[in-house]
Amino acid sequence: MRLAHLWDQSRCIGCGACIAACNAANYRSTTKDNPTWGGVQTNIKRIVFDLKEKPYILLVQCQHCENAPCVAVCPTGASYIDRDGLVKINPDLCIGCKYCMTACPYGMRWLDPDFGLPEKCMGETCQSRVKAGLMPVCVTVCPAGARAFGDLDDPNSEVNKRLKKGRVVRLLEYKGTRPKFFVVVGR
Repeated sequence: MRLAHLWDQSRCIGCGACIAACNAANYRSTTKDNPTWGGVQTNIKRIVFDLKEKPYILLVQCQHCENAPCVAVCPTGASYIDRDGLVKINPDLCIGCKYCMTACPYGMRWLDPDFGLPEKCMGETCQSRVKAGLMPVCVTVCPAGARAFGDLDDPNSEVNKRLKKGRVVRLLEYKGTRPKFFVVVGR
């Protein structure tokens, strides 16, 4: 099993529902700042490219890499790849050294100011939902159907169906991390 996320940039309307839902589900709708990225505490980062002729956004989150640098540098084994293929953190083993934050080429870990430990996609609520056979909240709330989640090893998964239909990129693929976060950039 290799669970993966897909974000269809061509369908996204930039409403921020996925970001708000992540904050509500995984961080109890806290209004505290995310001290690493700025903005609210969430596992999805909105990057706005304010180009004069054609501004656009990029929504980025943990890439759940198959060759995850954050896992390779973790001195305690707190960062690991689970049997479902998702990169996770065991907070009981984490010593807050922040090596994982430094190693992630996507900058997709942020530091919880209250506990001094890194956070990332997926939060506990989303992990519970996936374990129960449900979709992560970001996928569930998207009004444009811009998000998908599923098993790359299942040819009938929604992720695989959409990968076959669209023009897809993986971010910083040249880094050799083998990210499992796919961005649909066109048809």
